[in-house]
Amino acid sequence: MKTRFIIFLSIILGAATMAQAKVVNRPIVYSHDGVTLEGFLAYDDAVSGKMPGILVVHEWWGLNEYARNRAEKLAAMGYVAFALDMYGKGKVTDHPDQAGAWMKAVNSNMALWQERAMAGLEVLKKQPQVDVTRLAAIGYCFGGATVQVLAYSGADLKGVVSFHGSLMPPTVEKGRQTKAKILICHGAMDPMNTPQSVAAYMEAMNATTIDWQLAVFGNTRHSFTNPDADKHKMAALAYNASSDRRSWQYMTLFFQELFPTR
Repeated sequence: MKTRFIIFLSIILGAATMAQAKVVNRPIVYSHDGVTLEGFLAYDDAVSGKMPGILVVHEWWGLNEYARNRAEKLAAMGYVAFALDMYGKGKVTDHPDQAGAWMKAVNSNMALWQERAMAGLEVLKKQPQVDVTRLAAIGYCFGGATVQVLAYSGADLKGVVSFHGSLMPPTVEKGRQTKAKILICHGAMDPMNTPQSVAAYMEAMNATTIDWQLAVFGNTRHSFTNPDADKHKMAALAYNASSDRRSWQYMTLFFQELFPTR
């Protein structure tokens, strides 16, 4: 009877501990180049000690609920996730023309593009829960391209993951200053990255010393990780549940390699 009571008590105490653990989140207002930005921080407050920090970069739509949800998924895995803002506080849209205009305003200027991303990384570094020696970044669509150019700037990142982002081949010089390992998750039917551009990307990457890998998912179009992709009625975009799940698993293994359990 005593043994049963101890087991029962252990179960109750374990359940209570689990109940106390939760992902907390909050907005963080910051600025870059005179523009007010608002990002989204998420972490599990039950994790003790410093945690790896993951920067999350949104699609061309802006920092919307989808990007925040991805940050919370990372937080539930034991990371501190900060979803940055590349456009400006409140700049979120469902209209492709508006999204394209905001994206072009940033990515048409490489220095601005990299510095805006770096501003978000600096916010992540300042969080007391973050181990600044263990940092990575992930991005979607426009955000996927963003994490690549951030890596090429020489940012202190262990790795970056691009989900259906434009392929950004570096110069040999940029390759030399890149510290991050790179994982590209690409849809084989993505019309925004043609087979020719994929081949050119691979050739450019092979000319560098970067540790990189390209995971290609069959029967998969652009924006394949976003369940809302189809609502935009754009032929290039389509959600693919299996490719979404598998690419997240690729990322998970990638992070396990970057941040082994101590």
